[in-house]
Amino acid sequence: MDNLSSKLLENAVMEFNRLQGVGKRSALRMVLNILNFSESEKESFIEAFRALKDDIHYCKICNNISDNEICPICANPKRNHAIICVVQDIRDIIAIENTRQFNGIYHVLGGIISPIDGIGPDDLNMYSLFEKAKAGVLEEIILALPTTIEGDTTNYFIYKNIEDCDLKITTIARGISIGDELEYADEVTLGRSLKDRIDFEQITVRS
Repeated sequence: MDNLSSKLLENAVMEFNRLQGVGKRSALRMVLNILNFSESEKESFIEAFRALKDDIHYCKICNNISDNEICPICANPKRNHAIICVVQDIRDIIAIENTRQFNGIYHVLGGIISPIDGIGPDDLNMYSLFEKAKAGVLEEIILALPTTIEGDTTNYFIYKNIEDCDLKITTIARGISIGDELEYADEVTLGRSLKDRIDFEQITVRS
């Protein structure tokens, strides 16, 4: 944004503008709003991001964002640890948890295969999933990735690497529209898609 009276203000706006979906005008509004905070509110705001930088963890089991080395979901003995739901990132965990239809645990890939963006299997938390599948302690792996070409490619890559393991491999039912991200699905639709999940091999045979 041009013609700002302060270089410090401009720098702050540019940092907020880095956020996905935040344009320069929105970034400017955010920064000006922060400037109007009281001193204690500013300190609280800064401390929250300092803690995010210094104290955040990625769960050693599922790669979920957590305050501790093991996230509350993986640490919960009441969850079914024999069923793993594979998701793209934490936003999908939040969406699925809001449905209250899933009692297993998760595996966060940290993205999906996208050659056009230069993202391949080696860039994702992929191979630890294969190790879990081959350990022989799982009953089911649910593939809950976006219903996009990239999501389907990632699903198929995972399937081909674990199809010989002694477990069920399923995917969410296509109540989610083609091309949709899980985080934007309403809770009822997503919940039904989880409950009505289908064997992944049926899809590969049909296609």
